[in-house]
Amino acid sequence: MTSPQPRIGVVTFPGSQDDRDALWALAALDAEAVPVWHADDELPDLDAIVLPGGFSYGDYLRCGAIARFSPAMAAVAGFAADGGLVLGICNGFQILCEAGLLPGVLRPNQSLAFICRDVRVRVERSDTPFTARCEPGQELVIPVKHGEGSWFYPEQALPELEASGAVVLRYAEPCNGSVADVAGVVNAAGNVMGLMPHPEHAVDPLLGSADGALLLASLVDAARDRALAVV
Repeated sequence: MTSPQPRIGVVTFPGSQDDRDALWALAALDAEAVPVWHADDELPDLDAIVLPGGFSYGDYLRCGAIARFSPAMAAVAGFAADGGLVLGICNGFQILCEAGLLPGVLRPNQSLAFICRDVRVRVERSDTPFTARCEPGQELVIPVKHGEGSWFYPEQALPELEASGAVVLRYAEPCNGSVADVAGVVNAAGNVMGLMPHPEHAVDPLLGSADGALLLASLVDAARDRALAVV
């Protein structure tokens, strides 16, 4: 039986910038990429969801603080509660943290300057739907572009969070001052992940690196498995 193309939705908020890039990258990796509008309170039939990067609602108040109340986010939260796969990239990560779907919060970079460059990140876990094509300890080169990407979590509670396996990616070089160099985390159930680097901008060697494809293709694989499970 031919594996179906998994349907992966990409939510567009006012101010999203990387929604089209995410749609393109997912389609290039053999997914059916489905645009989703922030005002939709019901989701189409999907096998996974991506919240893309950008500056939703102009990043007023705090990054992701207003987008968290978009009608689509209630549907995303329900989708995640039912075990659906959700990936938040940059601003999408910020939104997931604001919505309480991921631990921690994103604060202004330690340098108080906008960062836009390739960085090395280290894979801490490969047993997630988002990193299955990677190896533990593998270093990936993926671009970042953010002004508020410094992940924060209370120091006294960090050991317990680390022990739970929440940390999936760490910066392998100085970047933004994130606590414990955290670049990406998953929720306790392992079906929701957020990261500050932009894998959708690293799916073709012509862009400088194709390492981001390892993360997005892992998501596509997991979404395909989900689709096949209900066929």
